[in-house]
Amino acid sequence: MSEAILLVSFGGPDRPEDVMPFLENVTRGRGVPRERLEQVAEHYHHFGGKSPINEQNLTLIGNVTRLLAQQGPDLPVYFGNRNWHPFLTDTFAQMNADGVTKAYAFVTSAFSCYSGCRQYRENIEAANTFGIEVAKLRVYFNHPGFVEPMRDEVKAALAQAPAARLIFTAHSIPMWMAHGSKYVAQLEEASRLVAEGRDFDLVYQSRSGAPNMPWLEPDILDHMRALHSQGTREIVICPIGFISDHMEVMYDLDEEARLLAEELGMKMVRAGTASHDPRFAAMVRELVLERRGDLSTKAALGVLGPSHDVCPVDCCAPPPRRPGA
Repeated sequence: MSEAILLVSFGGPDRPEDVMPFLENVTRGRGVPRERLEQVAEHYHHFGGKSPINEQNLTLIGNVTRLLAQQGPDLPVYFGNRNWHPFLTDTFAQMNADGVTKAYAFVTSAFSCYSGCRQYRENIEAANTFGIEVAKLRVYFNHPGFVEPMRDEVKAALAQAPAARLIFTAHSIPMWMAHGSKYVAQLEEASRLVAEGRDFDLVYQSRSGAPNMPWLEPDILDHMRALHSQGTREIVICPIGFISDHMEVMYDLDEEARLLAEELGMKMVRAGTASHDPRFAAMVRELVLERRGDLSTKAALGVLGPSHDVCPVDCCAPPPRRPGA
């Protein structure tokens, strides 16, 4: 059996002419108005029409590849995206051509919910027309390789504003998705582990759904206004829900939140993310070793313990069926 590691991510445009086709891929079948796509497209064009996510994933792959060369196992690492090149379908075709028969899939989402877990499994299944055995690695929100780098990033940010209010932020999701998963509980636990006893708030960002559909709140910008009205003048924002500084971190926090902080006269420091850290790459290798049966214990901090390897049938419930569907 020829084994490999498959890094699976969301994808992002690499040049301005890619932006609208990418957004159309992301929103296909969801009835998102063209004017809304054009608004989001401006976020990408603000940064030259290129998302940093692909390069960040390639850096992670390079770190993991070097670690595997030094410590084993001798496994190639492939890269496939949900919404842009390299597409998962093309990556599976390449793996098949290379003789890969089993792949350990690492998904760039540390938390469980439909869009961060089940939808990736659905994408993998749809793209895998070659019968390659795929073992999706467990979520890693409480793994030391994620938590410890985030702790250090928060400590560095707090050193610049020791009296600041600590705010953790993650991508908002619809309430049906939150109710059908452990997303909020995992975010709360990861935030608690990173905060190490310091008081904190957990808020959300990047909402993109219809106005009449309830999503997780409070929104980061609304929360900043509320804190300001209560007398808070310094904040540290930690994007706990993200593993790298991709577009939603750069635009929603480094642009929108920072501009609001300046408008309110608040000092804002944004903590970094984890995927560039050597401990994060070591975690990817360790998760693969776990799934291969090469480790007798599974690393997990806190009280929730390591997540399951194989998702149960009711894990991360899919969208509710529309009437008549």
